[in-house]
Amino acid sequence: MAAAVARSGALIDALGGRDPAAIFGELDRWAHGVLRQALCTVNRYDAENMAVVRLYSSDPVSYPPGGSKQKRGMPWAEHVLLRRRVYVGEGADAIRASFDDHAAILGLGLQSVINVPVVADDVCLGTVNFLMREPRIEDAHVSFARLAAHVAAPAFAR
Repeated sequence: MAAAVARSGALIDALGGRDPAAIFGELDRWAHGVLRQALCTVNRYDAENMAVVRLYSSDPVSYPPGGSKQKRGMPWAEHVLLRRRVYVGEGADAIRASFDDHAAILGLGLQSVINVPVVADDVCLGTVNFLMREPRIEDAHVSFARLAAHVAAPAFAR
């Protein structure tokens, strides 16, 4: 937690700017002090097409910004995008059950995920996604991930 507090100044400075990529990058670095995520991605939700478009990735080679995923008919989409609930996936079986790209995720050594819908004015703007190498997630990490994701909400409008 101390590392996140120490990095908060850089995140606050980025939030004062106009560059969403800089904001998401600082958010990723700030959250890493608590979550120790190995991958962070940020997606904008395209409700009309029931898809997500990647705005940021801490691993742009494996998950490049601009990439999109169709989510129509997927239980994950119902849970996260439509019901606006946090999704916590623990272990390889949860990753396989929830994501079409599970082979790539598991291939990176990632074993758990927290997907946080970012909601403002009763509209789901997108998701902030934290993926970890550990198969289990602490309740406190879920709470912190929710806070971290919503700190970034203003960047979705830029």
